[in-house]
Amino acid sequence: MTVTTAVPIEAARPQDRSRPEPRRRRLLPFSPWHLLLAPLSLLFALPLVWLVLSSVMTNAEINRFPPALWPSGIHLGGYRYVLGNAMFPRWFMNSLIVSAVAVASNLLFGALGGYAFARMRFAGSRVLMVAMLATMAIPFQLTMIPTFLIMKRLGLIDTLGALIIPSLVTPFAVFLLRQFFLSLPRELEEAAWIDGCSRLRVLILIVLPLSRPALSTVAVLTFLTTWNDLTWPLIAINHDTQYTLQLGLTTFQGQHHTQWAAVMAGNVITVLPVLLAFLGAQKAFIQSITSSGLKG
Repeated sequence: MTVTTAVPIEAARPQDRSRPEPRRRRLLPFSPWHLLLAPLSLLFALPLVWLVLSSVMTNAEINRFPPALWPSGIHLGGYRYVLGNAMFPRWFMNSLIVSAVAVASNLLFGALGGYAFARMRFAGSRVLMVAMLATMAIPFQLTMIPTFLIMKRLGLIDTLGALIIPSLVTPFAVFLLRQFFLSLPRELEEAAWIDGCSRLRVLILIVLPLSRPALSTVAVLTFLTTWNDLTWPLIAINHDTQYTLQLGLTTFQGQHHTQWAAVMAGNVITVLPVLLAFLGAQKAFIQSITSSGLKG
């Protein structure tokens, strides 16, 4: 006598493993990391907030002890004092000229040098690359005297040329662009070579359009470094008409040490271009790390 047992139809069917498992519902509408990152971001933003608030305070409120945490009203006397200074627009323009030329030259020479190191093989290329990277470990304090003597021989001391020429190209720009060019597939360039394109046309028409994240990163970092530079302008510039904004604010603070509202207002105007450049390039920083060079 045989006994048969009924097997449920659901158990007899093979399990469909291709179906995705249902996602668990999150307890929070955002990532849990935001609970940690949000307080940290507020902590790092406190100096900037204090700078903005201090720029609309009076000198009495800034000098009061304990210091006032909130202005009694919006006082624009510091901004009027700074913008009324005849030299401040000149300092701003000098910094803008030096930074713009440094950004353009680093993009040009950095792209040419980075592509040569990434795609071309010539005698001594590896040695030259290592030597170039080794210069990044040399502190500026060891090179400022030779740089000053070279600029003096060229007759560029106390001119904007003394600030521009040492910043025309940096090893960091060449190295960063070289590393990004290495991540691009060679097949794209080989197809252009078959069509008769030269290396320069391949660089301009194929490589550079795919390298916009890296180019944006180089541009912003070069702008930040040049705009905030104080040591080299302090050595190379003597006349106040050639001052950059950072150098001009330092002397302005020394001459008018009691006008703290004006000092804070000047720093707000100085930080504003840097902040806008960083916010504009925030997406490019992420793309320069994650992008592989292929589009869609």
